[in-house]
Amino acid sequence: MRAEGKEIGRTVEAVWRMEAARIVGALTRMLRDVGLAEEMAQDAMLQALESWPADGVPDRPGAWLMQVAKHRALDWLRHAGMRAGKEGELSWEMDEQLRDQAGQRRPDELAELAQEAVGGIDDDVLRLVFVACHPVLSSEARAALTLKLVGGLSTPEIARAFLAPESTVAQRIVRAKRTLAEAKVPFEVPHGAERKPRLASVLQVIYLIYNEGYAASAGAEWQRPALCREALRLGRVLAELAPGEGEVHGLVALMEIQSSRERARTGPDGTPVLLLDQDRSRWDRLLIRRGLAALERAAGCGSLGPYALQAAIAACHATSLTPAATDWIRIAALYDALSQLLPSPIVELNRAVALGMAYGPAEGLALADQLLDEPRLASYHLLPSVRGDLLAKLERRTEARAEFERAASLTQNERERTLLLARAREQDSKGLGRG
Repeated sequence: MRAEGKEIGRTVEAVWRMEAARIVGALTRMLRDVGLAEEMAQDAMLQALESWPADGVPDRPGAWLMQVAKHRALDWLRHAGMRAGKEGELSWEMDEQLRDQAGQRRPDELAELAQEAVGGIDDDVLRLVFVACHPVLSSEARAALTLKLVGGLSTPEIARAFLAPESTVAQRIVRAKRTLAEAKVPFEVPHGAERKPRLASVLQVIYLIYNEGYAASAGAEWQRPALCREALRLGRVLAELAPGEGEVHGLVALMEIQSSRERARTGPDGTPVLLLDQDRSRWDRLLIRRGLAALERAAGCGSLGPYALQAAIAACHATSLTPAATDWIRIAALYDALSQLLPSPIVELNRAVALGMAYGPAEGLALADQLLDEPRLASYHLLPSVRGDLLAKLERRTEARAEFERAASLTQNERERTLLLARAREQDSKGLGRG
């Protein structure tokens, strides 16, 4: 029974990951309060944890959560109206809301909306992203809140995505929801001049969500494809909304090309497979073509921005039939350009990898070593991982093993930890070179 309860818990968590944004978005449209909407959605999830072990998982669990959450929201609105002595007026307003949301559907049909694919910009999730990215919030708060509401990520996961303390991120989220409520931010997609200032923040958030799906920061799985698909869906909707914005197409291109590798990134047992070891015949050629087309659209909008440059780097890999055929000199040059537009320690770390491949591991290690005192990378597992790889190529096996072990101690992802420890042991099997 206990094992069954754990399985139900995992099911609820999985459904929540996929449906949280749609549920919170729908409730925000009803309640006009993001914090209250999230609270009602969480209540529905708790009810699932109580009901599903006894009653079984519904055939359509997402619709079940949506329906329960909306019923709770309607009950709250009724009670709020009665407390204010405006029950008749409230009933009329609720009927109007339900007609607006459901297109004259009956209330018992509202749950069906959760399962419908939205092809245009009239999308609760997209509206939710723009609300969470409102200028009234700081850039850090916008990203953290959207990851919480749209990505369904926990506060610890968001903290790891930001390389920030968990307590700091938790405070940002609480303050952000309070600020949005006090400012009475409208639940809508901005238009005209209001849209562009908020677009950069929206793109940042979508990319953070995508990255969490592409390489999960914690847990037992290496990838969370549902998060990648949701981020890519949002990116495609944005591309329709803002066809003249090159960076929107650049981000879509990057996500399309990165997603093309999904099937090749893990072995049959779920073990991560590194880029240069992947079977490229398993890469999705349709997604690659879509990505290259999006990259062309980005270039047609003017000079390439940071997302388009990253997409161009990904395209170098996608168009190389073998690892040996990869144009690493071009990739290094693209990283040089990216570091000028978007200076950051993580870009520099990626540039170190490119330099190591283009001009030899000593070149890459020299740059990576310059990042050892960077505070933002103090707990970032990929810095020792990159250094371990470069040290191994220089046959400095003892140092390489220590770096892989340090990287394994820093990552919160079980699959990645296993891979890093295997790479550490591999240094022993190849003999302890000069340290």
